[in-house]
Amino acid sequence: MFGLQLCPQTHRAEPQRAEGTPRPGSLQRHHLPRQSHSDSHSREETQAFLTSSQGMRRCPAHTCTVAFRRYLSSAPSSVFNRFLLKLNHHFYDLKNIVGWSSWLRTRLVRRKNKLFNYTQQRYGDNIAAAYYILSLKGSFRFAGQSEWFRPDSRGRFSYEFLNTSDAQIEQMDLGGTLINHDGLDNLVRQNKLQTLSLRGCPEVDDWFLGRLHVFCESLVELDLSHCSCVTVGGLAALKNLRKLEHLDISGLPLLQNPGLVRILVEEMLPHCRVNGADYERGLIHTDSLEPPEDHIETPAHTNTGPAI
Repeated sequence: MFGLQLCPQTHRAEPQRAEGTPRPGSLQRHHLPRQSHSDSHSREETQAFLTSSQGMRRCPAHTCTVAFRRYLSSAPSSVFNRFLLKLNHHFYDLKNIVGWSSWLRTRLVRRKNKLFNYTQQRYGDNIAAAYYILSLKGSFRFAGQSEWFRPDSRGRFSYEFLNTSDAQIEQMDLGGTLINHDGLDNLVRQNKLQTLSLRGCPEVDDWFLGRLHVFCESLVELDLSHCSCVTVGGLAALKNLRKLEHLDISGLPLLQNPGLVRILVEEMLPHCRVNGADYERGLIHTDSLEPPEDHIETPAHTNTGPAI
């Protein structure tokens, strides 16, 4: 069974082993379970996936993507928003694009609403407010004048308003601009402001309306129509505008009961006329609570007289 065989390196006789017999000194290593190549490959893939997932969680672009996905989920439903949200669930590249576009928009809004401190110190508060409005592509009219200052289609405007540094702004039209609550720091010194139009401003929210109390002694007309971020809480903050006579709240998607909101606003501001919300919208009619006439059972009349 065992024969002699010369080892080629040491030239020593070595007993010939039968097939399957372990070498002396290697019994423990021979009987240990060997790790297959597929198991090690799977472990490496798992470790790489966990590392990439942790890195993706720490990535700023991934954070912006998650925030924008929440914005799309909470934004008013539209065909474009639903299309973007669907693509956002399936394509990672689109997530990065959407995240960067959201970051760029936030940066643009901050830059547009920065405080024009240098202009205020050199030219005064009125000129700084006028320049801020024109930089947002809005328009205004000074008190005691009939001329409106407006930029052209490319955003360019004339600097003739520099000659009226003593006049304050009486009317503003900021519809469709990117004004937010930070930008109000450029307008708080306009004590003669009577008309303010914020129609369709996407950045106007409840925080913005809460700061309008600085115009409580002058503001007469306010247009908040089609502002997608205004809620009932923001409208409640208008209670300090004691001289407000006209308020437009049409097209506010976050108002669930426009009729009830109109009643509350008119009760809060009795001298203000509210437009854009009918009394019937969102109210429960008492007629609908009454059962229809077909289902009303009439009591049966029994004949109690003597039988003939």
